[in-house]
Amino acid sequence: MAKKDTFRVVTRGANGEIRIKDYESAEPLLKMHSQVGTEDSSTDLALRGMPVFRGLIGPMPEGKTIIRYESPEVFETLTKEWGAAKPKRRRRRTAAPDSATTES
Repeated sequence: MAKKDTFRVVTRGANGEIRIKDYESAEPLLKMHSQVGTEDSSTDLALRGMPVFRGLIGPMPEGKTIIRYESPEVFETLTKEWGAAKPKRRRRRTAAPDSATTES
């Protein structure tokens, strides 16, 4: 199991752009946000024991080595976009005519 060693915080800037900031440890996050608990129920075992912060949604996995936290507004927006996205329709292939049954 890969070690998750990058803490990513995703927020929205004043101009509406998505802002992503990566940290090498949880220490800067502990200085900026109050820790209200630890993750203890994630199916991703690497997330168990990670801090839960007031004002951020997470931790959630992103790739093999990233622990992601999002502001509530970004979480809501991205979740709505994900839910509204229509899956690509798959075309069914028609069976090729069987050469043995085709008369010449």
